[in-house]
Amino acid sequence: MTEPRTRRLLVTGAGGQIGTKLIARAAAHGFAAIGTTRAELDITDRAAIDAAIASLKPDIVINAAAWTAVDRAESEPDLAHEINAHAPGLLGAACDRAGIPLLHISTDYVFDGSAARPWREEDPLAPLGVYGKSKAEGEAALRRATENHIILRTAWVFSPCGSNFVKTMLRLAAERDELTVVDDQKGSPSSAIDIARVLLTLARLSLDRQVAGEAPPRGTWHFCNAGVTSWYEFARAIMAGAAARGAPSARVRPIPTSAYPTPARRPENSALDCTKLTHDFGIVPRPWTEALDDVLDRLLTPDH
Repeated sequence: MTEPRTRRLLVTGAGGQIGTKLIARAAAHGFAAIGTTRAELDITDRAAIDAAIASLKPDIVINAAAWTAVDRAESEPDLAHEINAHAPGLLGAACDRAGIPLLHISTDYVFDGSAARPWREEDPLAPLGVYGKSKAEGEAALRRATENHIILRTAWVFSPCGSNFVKTMLRLAAERDELTVVDDQKGSPSSAIDIARVLLTLARLSLDRQVAGEAPPRGTWHFCNAGVTSWYEFARAIMAGAAARGAPSARVRPIPTSAYPTPARRPENSALDCTKLTHDFGIVPRPWTEALDDVLDRLLTPDH
């Protein structure tokens, strides 16, 4: 009896926080992962995308590539739009021609933050800055390019690798006695480890349903770790976790957003409602505090 072929997964943006975790965990979900960085695959180049898909022959693609420098996007809008708005459409069209699904990562910044409740998938998009606008346009470009797609919006991504809020707070705690952090922006921290698990689960489900002759999942879903907090409370939890592990910690003092001006406006409330993901796929996000403990163990506990 012939052994079934291991499914091939192409991950763009493999050097980022989520891309790194996708590559690390792909085998456990039954995938042989091929990761590409921006230097290896220019996702703004249609010919390069077509050539990569033709040579690598993936069964499915996850686009984890993005321009995520929110403030720099205000001064470099063309580059942000090339990567965030234009490239998803090119990737979607290439996957459509190849007859394979594309999973794409989007952001809480497509919303303006004015709602008093967590944002639902069907809520109107009204981004405040260049980064959010480019991501919203990327979603629209992907939807036009192919029906066979999944968009997963997430927020406040952190992990043991790359640049993120958790690692920044730990670094600053080793340099200062006190940190000031905004307390009037609310959201749900999201572990790149958990985001990768969800994406790989959806990727496997998409191909399984296709093989079974069933309709694969298509559309937009939200995923964040459970619970809503502020950047200030998030920082306090990081410091408490660092102290408990014998690492440097600092006092954290709350400040309003007005005391920390940035080139790009941030949503006041960017919490995402993940009810649809749980209803449709039975995926229940774990609390962000539990996910944070996991990451702090990896960063601060030598034998973990």
